[in-house]
Amino acid sequence: MANNDASVVPSVAGHNEQAAQRDNKDEYFVEASSGNPNMVKWRGNLVGEKEAKALRHVFDDLQDQFGHQRPDPRITFNTILAHPGQGHVWNGELDFTYDINGDHCNLAYVSMDVCVDLTPKLVHKHGQPMLKDYGNSWVYVYVYLPETTLEKFKSYVKTGTGWDVSDEGTVYDPNRNLVAIEAKMHHESGQPKPSFWVVKDKDASGGDISFSRIGSVQEVNAQPHQQCAHRGVGIFSVSMEVEGTPNFKPTPGAWDEAKLTFTLVSVRTWGTTECVAPIVHAPSKWY
Repeated sequence: MANNDASVVPSVAGHNEQAAQRDNKDEYFVEASSGNPNMVKWRGNLVGEKEAKALRHVFDDLQDQFGHQRPDPRITFNTILAHPGQGHVWNGELDFTYDINGDHCNLAYVSMDVCVDLTPKLVHKHGQPMLKDYGNSWVYVYVYLPETTLEKFKSYVKTGTGWDVSDEGTVYDPNRNLVAIEAKMHHESGQPKPSFWVVKDKDASGGDISFSRIGSVQEVNAQPHQQCAHRGVGIFSVSMEVEGTPNFKPTPGAWDEAKLTFTLVSVRTWGTTECVAPIVHAPSKWY
């Protein structure tokens, strides 16, 4: 089984299972390409030098993530809305520019402290389908103390794009002071499934922390002993949708709030937790 996140690189999506397995420090190896000095290898795939720097910053070094008791991420958000040709919804992917020691590097991914819920769900209730395709095409990720995580994330969206963000696709639990996000996952044949990594040494700290890939989220979800809540870092791509009209591009302040869709692409876990009571049925709508 491949031990990498190469599938998140758009130009080589789907080839993560073909890369050679690496271990320890080799897993984070980046080298210059002799054929093109502006291209480097990140986990066996050629990418731009700045993109590789940002990938390493987010996926390997786990820097600039949104979370409790973490410094404000040095990131700016941006997006370009486009109309798909039919309907009234305009959409676009969020782009993230990381300030890495004064070097501004663009990346399509952002990270956040989360708990990933792989506990079994109630799939039917009174004959009605519940939480359809859970653990395969989507999963709940819980964000603790949302004012320091998700709400801060929304403020970055507002600052970077001008758009206020709706609460659609999330469920707020005031009793536990957390928000559940319905995160999508790639799952169809040919699509790179989200990778699931576990810490090698729970007592390690700083630069000594390393992780091992144990499979995709879907594969881990199928293992009974892994069907619990896992705490760690979730890495996402994020898209935005805004209601408008086909002939006029919506602008901030003149239309409804923007809806965000989080797609989970990788998880780094520190272990399991029993401090989060998982959702077992649809809390907000029928499926």
